[in-house]
Amino acid sequence: MSHFAKGRTVSELFRADWHRSRPDREPSGANGHGFALIKSACVRVIVALGIGLGGLSLEAQNPATDFKVIGFYTGKSDQAHISFVHEANRWFASKAAQAHFNYTSTTNWADLNDQVLSQYQVVIFLDTRPETEAQREAFQKYMERGGAWMGFHFAAFALTPSAVPQNWDWYHNEFLGSGSYVGNTWRPTSAVLRVEDPEHPATRHLPATFKSAPNEWYKWSNDLRTNSSLKILLSIDPASYPLGTGPKAHEIWHEGYYPVVWTNKRYRMIYFNMGHNDIDYEHKTNKELSFTFENETQSRLVLDSLLWLGESKK
Repeated sequence: MSHFAKGRTVSELFRADWHRSRPDREPSGANGHGFALIKSACVRVIVALGIGLGGLSLEAQNPATDFKVIGFYTGKSDQAHISFVHEANRWFASKAAQAHFNYTSTTNWADLNDQVLSQYQVVIFLDTRPETEAQREAFQKYMERGGAWMGFHFAAFALTPSAVPQNWDWYHNEFLGSGSYVGNTWRPTSAVLRVEDPEHPATRHLPATFKSAPNEWYKWSNDLRTNSSLKILLSIDPASYPLGTGPKAHEIWHEGYYPVVWTNKRYRMIYFNMGHNDIDYEHKTNKELSFTFENETQSRLVLDSLLWLGESKK
């Protein structure tokens, strides 16, 4: 499955408009040919300067124009994760043209290699992580050389023993810093999220607190607050408690500090704990009961994060 969209830069649009209405295409009067040529030359210089300055100004306000994003996913286990992946692919593709980026998604993790990654400014892990040594080495090299990454929910999962063991120390302990998965809330429920850093480019358009889309919330073996390389951007606000409905008692959280969005200051990256839609498992219909990107505030967070990641290197 692949999605692709592209937008034009502001300067490209200005250049196209200028070429359509260049002053030297204006008709000159019978007795004013010389004046018209001088006027044309002067106006072209002024217009060109104006376009250059205007283009610089507008592109400075929209620095994330024309960058390329590739989303990797598996989409084979857990209907809630599959639902999110397909929703995310639709959403990123729908935002690409207006936000001036290209979006492609693939289930071919073999494309996580030096040659393919060199063509993209941002990599997204929508639901899982790479499993082969070659793919992992290519991704680490990409990030250490200045690449950008966005990850959702299960992309950070690791539990030993399980089908997804913690067997990649660089990714789980250094890059994400979260370590292993410890537990989660159930059922998927909305939480009140608190912005920890309102000045960060990803969060500067958010209110101090807001209600999220329903989600299954994770907790981790590592305390992110003790890692000086990590910057916690959002956490669960105490107003959320009790969080979860069970039926098991440990699936309902009554207290505690839980980061849900953070970045590693040593890399250009951001992780979102969100990415688990609510599904009607109880009646075995697999009907989708909630959607992650229907929450406008949360979606603004994701888009602003992507634009930050996609900014040109200075």
